[in-house]
Amino acid sequence: MKVALIQTRTPATHAGALAEVEPLIRDAARQGAKLVATPECSNLVQRDRSKLKPALTLLEHDPVVTRLRQLARELDIEILVGSALVRRDDGEAANRAVMIAATGDILATYDKIHMFDVDLPTGERARESEAYRAGAQAVLVETRLGATGLTICYDMRFPQLYRALAKAGAQVIFAPAAFTRPTGAAHWHILLRARAIECGAFVLAPAQGGFHEDGRGTHGHSLAVAPWGEIIGELNHDDPGVLVVDLDLSEVARVRAAVPALANDRPFAAPELIRAPSEAEE
Repeated sequence: MKVALIQTRTPATHAGALAEVEPLIRDAARQGAKLVATPECSNLVQRDRSKLKPALTLLEHDPVVTRLRQLARELDIEILVGSALVRRDDGEAANRAVMIAATGDILATYDKIHMFDVDLPTGERARESEAYRAGAQAVLVETRLGATGLTICYDMRFPQLYRALAKAGAQVIFAPAAFTRPTGAAHWHILLRARAIECGAFVLAPAQGGFHEDGRGTHGHSLAVAPWGEIIGELNHDDPGVLVVDLDLSEVARVRAAVPALANDRPFAAPELIRAPSEAEE
């Protein structure tokens, strides 16, 4: 089955985001994709939080998500909105993936679990948790691809989430992202290939790329990795584009039979530090 990964350089408004992503989705459908996935922050990219918060709406009112639901129905495709930045019912914000059926109905949503909070030696500070409420539930949804796991960006650094999805039956796991340029250059390929190998699953990562209206820089290089760990498709740049890959889901069973790591998994007790005896004790 053909799946398309959309790479965008999403602007700072809903209207700009839609003008960017809709033609790319139509192109993907023309190429025969039956499921199309967009990156993290597909509805707007705005790092100025004083401007971001007033722009957010409830999911059901978000203009980009609403239009993509119509587009899914028109084109008879499933669309994964890699994430939309939306307002929750309690007024807080969420970084939320949205799986849309070919009927236009919302099949499932997933709120990003792992927040990127860091203090760098350079003095730079990032606190994603100050902008968004973290999710607490892993999500597995039935799509045209079968059992499909949903993750978002920084989640890929937490293999326990991917393993839980794989052990629950995920054959394909999406990792839409807006990866920073320095960490993307260093870790993007390694992390995604490692997650695919560990899980014996396809890992598909549509990405934001280039320098955005708000000044943010993202890595691009949307990537599709097969269960054995080989790269089966990549946009080897940071410009907007469409990557179409044809997935053979029988590869999942073949790889998991060859390396049955999921089946061989065993529980174990957490380690405790064994301390060397002090001189007094000797």
